[in-house]
Amino acid sequence: MTHSTLTYTDAGTGPVLVFLHGFCESKDLWTDFTKPLQHKFRVIALDLPGHGENPPAHDYSMENQARQVRETLRQLQVDKCLLVGHSMGGYVSLALAELFPELLYGLCLFHSSALPDTEEKKEARNKTADFVQKHGVDKFMDSFVAPLFAESNRQSCQAAIEKMQAIGKATPPETITSCLQAMRDRADRTQVLKTTAAPVFFLAGKEDPAVPLEATLQQCHLPENSMTYFLGHVGHMGMWESPALTRQALLKFAETLSPTNAQPY
Repeated sequence: MTHSTLTYTDAGTGPVLVFLHGFCESKDLWTDFTKPLQHKFRVIALDLPGHGENPPAHDYSMENQARQVRETLRQLQVDKCLLVGHSMGGYVSLALAELFPELLYGLCLFHSSALPDTEEKKEARNKTADFVQKHGVDKFMDSFVAPLFAESNRQSCQAAIEKMQAIGKATPPETITSCLQAMRDRADRTQVLKTTAAPVFFLAGKEDPAVPLEATLQQCHLPENSMTYFLGHVGHMGMWESPALTRQALLKFAETLSPTNAQPY
């Protein structure tokens, strides 16, 4: 089965960093955050299927999204990368680590998790899909974005919240409902963490409502090589809520890795 190329941005030279956005987001999420990284790295940001500039897809499973990411990176002649996945982008990254382990010299779960949805979370996703079908995307995005930010940051991050709402409102309703189902039904990938040869970096917000601190603590010790950075006064959007600290932490992790052998120096 052939997969069309996903839309992307590609800037800088050096070891490759690939950024995958989350649910109802796009590659534009990373524009400001990744600019300073382009001095040392080749930075690629992709739109996931049905998001950003990509048309709606037929299959939003994490595995299929991972295959489309892989095909796009193949066309960009990327043999090794440090994969950075935010939220749903982390779920796709873990599927990619399982299917194409040779591609990764590092993995960053950026406010993300290898754990499957709890029954409570599955029910919440079903209710969200029903809400979108009944009330539309705009009304959903008006209530969805702000709570992802720590309460103390919402006023200072108002411009970011509005940008995220605009990106979300441009996402087709079928993409949103299909992704909710795909996230609900995704596999438990803690085994991937246990077996990956790639060092793993967990970036966690202490006030993250979507990936609670306990979830990160449950899995951050599973990889053979891992680092964890807990961000105080940060929710689910560290690239907006605390960009300098978040970027510095990711940069330090990236600089410890060697793209040639997928192991730390």
